[in-house]
Amino acid sequence: LRTREFVMKDAYTFDVDDAGLQASYGRQREAYQRIFARLGLETVIVSASSGAMGGSRSEEFLFPTPVGEDTFVRSPGGYAANVEAVTTPVSDPVDAADSPAPQVHDTPDAATIEALVTLANAQFARPDRPWTAGDTLKNVVLALTHPDGRREVVVVGLPGDREIDLKRLEASFAPADVEAAGDADFARHPELVKGYIGPGALGTNARKLAGEGEERAGVRYFLDPRVVPGTSWITGADVAGKHVFGLVAGRDFTADGVIEAAEVRAGDPAPDGSGPLELERGVELGHIFALGRKYSAALGLTVLDENGKSVVVTMGSYGIGVSRVVAALAEANHDDAGLTWPPDVAPAHVHVVATGKDAAVIEAADALAVELELAGMDVVLDDRPRVSAGVKFADAELLGMPVVVVVGRALARGLVEVRDRREGSREELPPSQAVGAVRSLLGWD
Repeated sequence: LRTREFVMKDAYTFDVDDAGLQASYGRQREAYQRIFARLGLETVIVSASSGAMGGSRSEEFLFPTPVGEDTFVRSPGGYAANVEAVTTPVSDPVDAADSPAPQVHDTPDAATIEALVTLANAQFARPDRPWTAGDTLKNVVLALTHPDGRREVVVVGLPGDREIDLKRLEASFAPADVEAAGDADFARHPELVKGYIGPGALGTNARKLAGEGEERAGVRYFLDPRVVPGTSWITGADVAGKHVFGLVAGRDFTADGVIEAAEVRAGDPAPDGSGPLELERGVELGHIFALGRKYSAALGLTVLDENGKSVVVTMGSYGIGVSRVVAALAEANHDDAGLTWPPDVAPAHVHVVATGKDAAVIEAADALAVELELAGMDVVLDDRPRVSAGVKFADAELLGMPVVVVVGRALARGLVEVRDRREGSREELPPSQAVGAVRSLLGWD
């Protein structure tokens, strides 16, 4: 859910020490909770990745809606996080002492995970169960563009039944930009055989194979946390048309690091053990960061502390997407006819509609509008003389003021109609009681 224009409310805090930053962060967090509660917007506070901003802590305020652009997770036990910030629970290492040595097999026309699994079950069946995509280790080739313009090819290894999540990948490699490697990248690295890439040509494994005294940098290799030491895999043999079976992590290959890059699925365990995760969509309304000293140190921003010692201040950053909040309010407050604004953010509190051409109706509507304004309300008065009642009602519904007061035929009986736009209810009462009724509907009593 996006708006054409992006308006941001920004705030920054500056503290002498980390304790001060935590206090400032907590006050801003509580203020955000009160703001969104007053707006009537449900929000979920989720742990988030700091990304290029950096810092020790980061949280987003998300408005849950199926049309949201962000995916987040929740568990029955209260865990909540943006998918970029979800960490994978790491299993204990597997005892691979009795694991047989790896074997290389011919696997022609098996450059995809699906084709590899089909061939493995047809020609190299295992006795206990069929091979699955989760038994394969696929190696995805990526290109990083670093802030200094340097382009680097890296490879991420993950179980074959998982897909790369680009947002999680970008968070892990920030501040570098990430994209799939292109033909030019593969041309610079002939050791990467498309469809048959294995750990042997990558990272520390390539350096080991090169032998002592031979220089070989090797493409950096990162592994998904699920690839724990002792686990056995089917993966590329770095030769076209060949895969290796029974390659054991930790024994037969290692990596330069572990990275969170795989998609998060419904049913995955929460990192804190609070139950299975459920995926939801949401709109990011606010984001707060405990930045620390990254930017203040770069700027040389120092002050004297209580002991007269010069210290680098520690910073917090806090933002609300004002225009995105408006979009979320529209999503949460509407019916088939138009918007139904909450009173605290409505363009006006009450919409007075004068129907008919009778001068008495126009005068009564004008007088009532003045009375409502004197009571502290913002008023829209529709007294257009040559516009039908139907058009005026349609416009009132479209604009969505919380309360609509209709001055029309009922005035002959000494009554006006007060409509609650949000609840869809209506009541006829004397004009003298209209102000009190509107105040009540606005929650001012």
